[in-house]
Amino acid sequence: MNMKTAALFAILLSTSVAALAQEPTTDDRTSRVIDRFNQAFQRHDASLLEDLIAEDCIMESVEPAPNGTRVLGRADNLKFWTNLANNRDGAFEVEDVVVFGERANVRWRYRFGPGLSQSVRGVTLIRLRDGLIAEALAYAKTGDASVSTAVRDASGSQSR
Repeated sequence: MNMKTAALFAILLSTSVAALAQEPTTDDRTSRVIDRFNQAFQRHDASLLEDLIAEDCIMESVEPAPNGTRVLGRADNLKFWTNLANNRDGAFEVEDVVVFGERANVRWRYRFGPGLSQSVRGVTLIRLRDGLIAEALAYAKTGDASVSTAVRDASGSQSR
């Protein structure tokens, strides 16, 4: 390989690597959506949810046991999550987020009073499609009717 060919090859390789480094991965895009989703609840700012939800989004809330409440469509999910995010009587703490492709597992604690006895831990399994939340399935360690009531009251939903 002569010097001109080697130099051209080096330039092409460095340009290609730089272009790849700037292109966000699916994990990066998913992480940004999930981070914004979580911030809506942590900051009590439902406006962060506006452009995150797919038209045909399916969500299952943590209660009532055993299957939760199924919420269908963008409008109903936005209403449910807006009520929960804007409710200042409770607070979400994100404990861990794992992103893999267009999926994310979010482990959280929801506090509805002082002390651990007035909190619940859970996980929400989220699937994105085209950068929007298409599915969110929530599960919680409740074991106490008062926890279910606190979550239901915070979200403004009724058991169905």
